[in-house]
Amino acid sequence: MNVSLIEKSWPIRGSFTISRGSKTQADTLIVQIEKAGVIARGECVPYARYGESIASVREQIESVISELEKGLTREQLQARLPSGAARNAVDCALWDLECKLSQQSVWDILSLSPEPVVTAFTLSLDTPEKMEMAAQDNAHRPLLKLKLGGAGDLARVEAVRRGAPNARIILDANEAWSVEDYQQLVPQLVKLDVAMIEQPFPAGEDAILETLVRPIPICADESCHDRASLPKLMNRYDMINIKTDKTGGLTEALALKDAALAAGFEVMVGCMLSSSLSMAPAFVAAQHVAVVDLDGPLLLSQDIEHGFTFEENAMMPFTTKLWG
Repeated sequence: MNVSLIEKSWPIRGSFTISRGSKTQADTLIVQIEKAGVIARGECVPYARYGESIASVREQIESVISELEKGLTREQLQARLPSGAARNAVDCALWDLECKLSQQSVWDILSLSPEPVVTAFTLSLDTPEKMEMAAQDNAHRPLLKLKLGGAGDLARVEAVRRGAPNARIILDANEAWSVEDYQQLVPQLVKLDVAMIEQPFPAGEDAILETLVRPIPICADESCHDRASLPKLMNRYDMINIKTDKTGGLTEALALKDAALAAGFEVMVGCMLSSSLSMAPAFVAAQHVAVVDLDGPLLLSQDIEHGFTFEENAMMPFTTKLWG
């Protein structure tokens, strides 16, 4: 077995802005495992919000390469690396390897039948005027996700609602609101028919949600990484956002999904800005969940080969030429 790492920068259409800054490319790291004549891959996105960088994630992955070459299993990997981007890339590459060596698809292994999903389409944080124009351009999409940033957010949502009067709208507040913001905004957002709000308060400062009314479902993103996160989310959140870069791969993502549903949470499956190679494992976890946000390939001007196809507003099941 031979393990190699490939750094890749995927160009974004124009630029993409959230409250933490603007990006023109998505920087990812791909783990490639070659064994018995097959090549398996897994992609991750180091995220500075969680103290990750390409260099730090590369170092984590390199620390287990010798063990991988000696046969480290997916199950053993869960204890060897923490939840995060590094484990995600390795875990997903091991899933891909298992599929290729056994000549089974991931659907065969999991006894699932893949179905198309409708993904949210993300509107970058901008002025209300520009967000309204973006909403008009994408008014045909059934689900729009708005990146917000605090001051001026109500005007942004009002503008998008004008631009896309029939779309379902969900919001990503990106930890940017205060309690006063929440109390002032939520009654107005109810009138604007907002369907969900993601992570209004900073992770670690969200206990206040236990005391606030939640007429709009609240989804945990930065506050939810893996199954160990769930106990603190009870009575605070109505939904969790599962991302393989947070869970540390598909293995924990599937376990977290099962545990969250059993605990009474609804489930959203999301993504970082990355290629279809990252979306494929997430697409597996995204079967039959409440909200899917896997529009990464739609936001890139260049995708990996054999990437996802989109028919009308449906994200179609991937082929084994991509992954799994």
